Formats: sequence, C-alpha cells, structure tokens
Amino acid sequence: MKKSYIILLASALALSTAACSKKDDPSTTTSAESTNLSATITGTQQVPANSSTATGTFVGVYTASTKQLNYSVAFQGLTPTLAHIHVGAPGTKGAVAIPFSSLASPIMGTVTLTAEQADKLLTNNMYVNIHSSAYPDGEVRGDIKKQ
Repeated sequence: MKKSYIILLASALALSTAACSKKDDPSTTTSAESTNLSATITGTQQVPANSSTATGTFVGVYTASTKQLNYSVAFQGLTPTLAHIHVGAPGTKGAVAIPFSSLASPIMGTVTLTAEQADKLLTNNMYVNIHSSAYPDGEVRGDIKKQ
C-alpha cells in the first residue's frame, strides 16, 4: 500500500512539474497570440467606387496580449491629403478609428486598440482609406482581412 502511495505521489509531482515548465516556456505561446492582416487598396473598393488608378497595400499584425496593431501602408499614384483606418464592413462607410500621423508612403505605426476596435478588426469590419484633393471623400480603400 505504501509503495502504491509513493508511486502515485511521484506521478503527480512529475505531471505538476511538466505542466509548470511548459507554461513558463515562451516557445509554447499559441499562434492565436498574433493575427496577420492585409488589404489591397484600390478605387474600386471606395464607397462609391471610382476609376482611380492609384493602388496600395496594408500589412498588419495584431497582438492580443498587448492589444497592439503594428501596420504598414504603402501606396502609389496619388498625393494624399488624409489617410486613416475606419470602422466599417466592406461596402459601407464608417467613422475614423485610427488616424495616421504621416502621409508619406510607407505609413508605418503601432497603435493600442480598444476591445471594440480589436473585435471590429478581427471580424473584417475595418478598412484603410486614403483621401486626395481629386477625391476628398476618399480616393482608395482597402478592406482589412485576416490572412
């Protein structure tokens, strides 16, 4: 009986130690921690669509633990007057959520999102919008999607 108790105790201790060491090991972080995002930016996605030949790309990574979005927006074929990320589903207009501090391509930055913004971002309800003097309501748009 005593021998069975010692074996049971040793087994529990071994399992406990293994669980703790795995939890503390940073290499066990799940891939759900970071989400890769992208968008192709064109005039045809603008609401209403237009015939602009300007194009661009958005690439981003959202990290859940820090609630931060790291992004890069590159574009060509226009001189921007405003650029930002809006809340809004594809085909709809929405409010500005994240203004960009620079208008020079590539626009790069890191921003901490609210819980609501993170939810919108991860459910394909945000888009990049770049305005110009030719198209003051927005020349090109890219609906942000998870990769």
